Amino acid sequence: MESLAGKTAVVTGAASGMGKAFALRFAAAGMNVVLSDIEAPALDAAVAEVDAACAEGQRAIGQVTDVSDADQVHALAASSIDTFERVHVVCNNAGVGGGIGARPDEIRRNDWEWVMGVNFWGVVYGHEAFLPHLMAHGDGHIVNTASMAGHFPGHSAYSASKWAVVGITEGLFHQLGNAGSGVGVSCLCPGWVNTQIAESARNRPEWAAPDALAEPSEAAELTQAFIRDALASGRAPEVVADQVHDAILGNQFWIFTDDEMVATLRERFDSVLSTTNPPYRPIACPV
Repeated sequence: MESLAGKTAVVTGAASGMGKAFALRFAAAGMNVVLSDIEAPALDAAVAEVDAACAEGQRAIGQVTDVSDADQVHALAASSIDTFERVHVVCNNAGVGGGIGARPDEIRRNDWEWVMGVNFWGVVYGHEAFLPHLMAHGDGHIVNTASMAGHFPGHSAYSASKWAVVGITEGLFHQLGNAGSGVGVSCLCPGWVNTQIAESARNRPEWAAPDALAEPSEAAELTQAFIRDALASGRAPEVVADQVHDAILGNQFWIFTDDEMVATLRERFDSVLSTTNPPYRPIACPV
């Protein structure tokens, strides 16, 4: 894409954190912006902020959306197209954390179903709802928010969901290229970014609530404390938004926010190439 001015972006998980930063960056680039999120009051506030930042003749709107519900994601696509006629950029960004730090013999299925529903199926439904439209007009770009957790092995729903997002995003890149499509794809793999993802239990549905009598293990508490501290000292969402903006214009697939974290992947890849056992990582590692 040579320019974003006058075009339309859709961002899920846009009421806070990286999603809101993306929306503000797109507004600054002269785009219309459709913000979606599951938190209605926060979404209303974000829409007002982004709309005020829009260039003359452009605007921002919002739609409450649970991305784990296919019908709601399709409704988001339909209303976005009805309002602006054409969508150009889709950021499948909504995500939750969950199930991190449990013992290896402890699988809480409700954690897995909730996290996979939002983090993985939300991306699949975003492809299903928007890709036919993008491919039909040919001037578009999809950004899927994965994570560095999608590259570091982890026995958790969060890690599994982000590995899946990395895999399907890279697969989509090849499929679109083989089809001769002009639609671009980027896989965003952030390291530590100062967001509220550690507080995503605020949006946990009742059916996925943990057992009220269950107490977190010491390992789980240590991991959650580590995550909160690392996020608080992480990169500003606005910096990541600049990277996403530039990646779309540059048709760049990989978007990494932490070069040092990427460099640590070498040890794992070396073990794959040499068919040796993978290196152990400390228990406080968040994935």
